[in-house]
Amino acid sequence: MAEYPYIEGGACAAKGFKAGGIHCGLRRNASKPDLAMIVSEVPCAAAAVYTKNLVKGAPLFVTEENIKDGTAQAVICNSANANTCNSDGMEKAKKMCLLAAGALGLKPENIIVASTGVIGQVLPIEPIAAKIPELAASLSPGGSEMAAKAIMTTDTKVKNFAISCTIGGKEVRIGGIAKGSGMIHPNMGTMLCFITTDAAISKDALNCALHRAVDVTFNMVSIDGDTSTNDMCAILADGLAGNKKISEAYGPEFEIFTAALTQLCTRFARTIAKDGEGASRLLVCRVTGAKDRESARKAAKGVICSNLFKAAMFGADANWGRVLCAVGYSGADTDISKIGVSFSSKAGCITVCRNGSGIPFSEEKAKKVLSEDEITVIVALADGTASATAYGCDLTYDYVKINGSYRT
Repeated sequence: MAEYPYIEGGACAAKGFKAGGIHCGLRRNASKPDLAMIVSEVPCAAAAVYTKNLVKGAPLFVTEENIKDGTAQAVICNSANANTCNSDGMEKAKKMCLLAAGALGLKPENIIVASTGVIGQVLPIEPIAAKIPELAASLSPGGSEMAAKAIMTTDTKVKNFAISCTIGGKEVRIGGIAKGSGMIHPNMGTMLCFITTDAAISKDALNCALHRAVDVTFNMVSIDGDTSTNDMCAILADGLAGNKKISEAYGPEFEIFTAALTQLCTRFARTIAKDGEGASRLLVCRVTGAKDRESARKAAKGVICSNLFKAAMFGADANWGRVLCAVGYSGADTDISKIGVSFSSKAGCITVCRNGSGIPFSEEKAKKVLSEDEITVIVALADGTASATAYGCDLTYDYVKINGSYRT
């Protein structure tokens, strides 16, 4: 598969987009921005995927209604408050759209709205209303990083990336911002991710490309097994790249766009996993030789979700039995007696299991391999040709500390 180059600019890398972020007062710490905005100079094709948690934040319902026609032009998002499980949540989410639309000269139904933060606390609309005009006035082609900072909660790393590809002889750019560190076990997209592109693409093809990309990236991430209430991944395409419009969800141009989008989402997924709450290591589980795609996905996600495996990786302990244990209960259709397990990192690769049984290996070398900040566990099933990759992080003392006082 082609490797597309990364470029600067994040959500503003694509032609026609501006962004920004400010502190409006939802956070106590005035040095941290808590309100973000992204806008295109022209109407866009739009698509989104949402959490499958039955408990959903009000903004998801409003966004879903707003973009049911496949169009939008701007994003407004606050952090510090999820606007979830509130009797006035829908009213507040719609008000945010109205305020943003007024400041941008758009219609409220052209706004994607999102919130992230504490669940069950009433969202104060007054600070948002007071600062939206200032935020709109501050938007710039260089504002993506501030927008990325404004949607962070317990994140420690800013997630602000962009990529370039060529479609029909025209450069097409895809960029975005994301947040996510805890309460992550998506079954839709990601915690929050807003993607922009200047590709000319139909709303149906865009929707298909997004779902394909999400399925193998964000839906294969797990930090702690908790599916959030506010997960959303949305994409806007303004068509300003000037490529011949991608009208159908097939053909070489569609495949190039989808591959580039998937590569970008993979980088977001890896960064989110590595930035898991309290994490010290990115964990990647690559399953090969599965009987079918579903078995490969179940096995990979099963390993990444295992708290025992995650704890072992925190201790740099090559406890491969926990890998087999997780595969065994994952629901994957596999012959356990054929499984092989290896650990890999910048420090090398070590095989610890063949044909479902342990083999002699150097504990010293294993410790060295597992002491790096990015670890890959390779699970060879020897049942077929299907494969899958999942992303996660180790389980540390700090995860409990962070979540023991998240609300307060």
